[in-house]
Amino acid sequence: MSPRDLATTVLDEDLDFAPAVLDPAHIGDIEGALGTVLMSDHAPRRTWLRRLLTFMAIMGPGLIVMVGDNDAGGVQTYTQAGQRFGYSLLWVMLLLLPVLLINQEMVARLGTVTGVGHARLIRERFGRAWAAFAVVDLFLLNFLTLLTEFIGVYFGLGYFGVPKLLSVGLAGALLFGVAVTGRFRWWERFMFAVILGSFVFVPAMLLAHPHWGPIGYHLVVPGIAGGVSGSAILLVVAIIGTTVAPWQLFFQQSNVLDKRISPRWLSYERWDTFAGGILTTLAAAGMVIFGAALFHTKSFGPRAAYVDSGWFNHAIAVTLGPVAGAIAAVMLVVAALVGAGAVSLSTSYAFGDTFNRHHSLHRTIRTAPVFYGAYAVQIMAACLVVALGSNALLGAATQYVQVLAGILLPSASLFLVLLCNDVEILGPWINGKVLNFFAVAIVAILIVLSLDLTVATLFPSLNAVVLTEACFAGAGVVSLPAALAIGWVRRQRIARGRLADRRAGIALLDRQSWRMKPLDQLAPPQQSLLRSVSVYGLRAYLVVAVVIVGVKVFAPFVH
Repeated sequence: MSPRDLATTVLDEDLDFAPAVLDPAHIGDIEGALGTVLMSDHAPRRTWLRRLLTFMAIMGPGLIVMVGDNDAGGVQTYTQAGQRFGYSLLWVMLLLLPVLLINQEMVARLGTVTGVGHARLIRERFGRAWAAFAVVDLFLLNFLTLLTEFIGVYFGLGYFGVPKLLSVGLAGALLFGVAVTGRFRWWERFMFAVILGSFVFVPAMLLAHPHWGPIGYHLVVPGIAGGVSGSAILLVVAIIGTTVAPWQLFFQQSNVLDKRISPRWLSYERWDTFAGGILTTLAAAGMVIFGAALFHTKSFGPRAAYVDSGWFNHAIAVTLGPVAGAIAAVMLVVAALVGAGAVSLSTSYAFGDTFNRHHSLHRTIRTAPVFYGAYAVQIMAACLVVALGSNALLGAATQYVQVLAGILLPSASLFLVLLCNDVEILGPWINGKVLNFFAVAIVAILIVLSLDLTVATLFPSLNAVVLTEACFAGAGVVSLPAALAIGWVRRQRIARGRLADRRAGIALLDRQSWRMKPLDQLAPPQQSLLRSVSVYGLRAYLVVAVVIVGVKVFAPFVH
């Protein structure tokens, strides 16, 4: 039976599942790490105990994607923020929480309602060229990010004297071993166990002897110790870049499918995402507080350069003692394992989704060879590069991860907003006006900050303060008139009957029974002015980014 026939058969029996599903393994009981929800279960959850048990079974994709955000690169960035600026950047952590929640709620909704992964939706609604760009860029960025995760494993275990080849080899074998069991539940249990290890940030924070008064103040009052400077602005932008990553969008949407979460359970998945967001924000703040132990100390004062995570582990050991140094190393290893597990799976999901191959952790190597082959190749390649590469190469890889993330993130966020406003895709589940306002504002800010980070990273001699002011000023000059013009033109076209306002009728549709049609039955995307401006604007942005990178790469050869 084909995937479509199986999905249609299931749809006749259970309206919770969409007929567009590409892999039959994505249909069935929810088999979570902490419980099971049967596909035929339609019983209302009338008591708090039943709701809690259901939540525990569904919990996973949101928690893992959020905690995975605090990966090895995140640990390095957050502890660096504390080491250089004390508690003064804690407000950034709190500010980023709604950004994370809005983005990840949209992909969770896309996954449950459509039954299709993020990469496949981009291909179907924006064409093969944009899909190829998104997927190839994602593969490259994810691989570089995977390098940083294994670098984190190397630095963390290196603190205990474990050789580089052994540390990265064991980490790679562990990640692959838990994924190829053919049991989604076992993989999720492993990720939960590692996430429990991430709570090591609590004793780490307490060993730093925090001052709770200043911490509470800096959580709610923006400011920067020593005043606004170029290095402070770049670090803030780097925090945003490491907190809001493109792989998160692709991972959660596909992981929601793989766990077989349908729209009936979307509210539980939203709570899962919210809980993960709270935990990752607390952990990030704890890392900042931990790093602040080095702020204004004699041996490692604010003038000390943050060389790498290995430097930080030993600096903490000198300042707070060997126990604190060991905790810092464990914190780095745990973060790297969570990040590596999620990032590598994100790539494999996108690969299978794009080429219409089986892509599920419910499958074995025999039934999903391409999916697990892609998973194995990227892990093996990353392990070899880290094990055999020079420190200079590894340092360059870590640096340019942020540059590639800066280039990809605006496109990923823009596609996400456009997909969530596509009536053919989400029907009555599309974004509301208030959510769209915040989502568009987030995309605009991310574009400006990403361009700022890209330019500043490639050209460190530029004045970061002036650059940031120029980026925001330019964005304001361009975006406000453009938004007003687009809104006016759209209203005029609707009034004259030249543009169908398809949103007007969606309020009549029933969310409980509406599901996306099979992809080949969808009507072509409505070519609205906003969509056209967004796509052409994205092309212009990418041209500018490519020119900037090209100038940086080829300028030395010209001279």
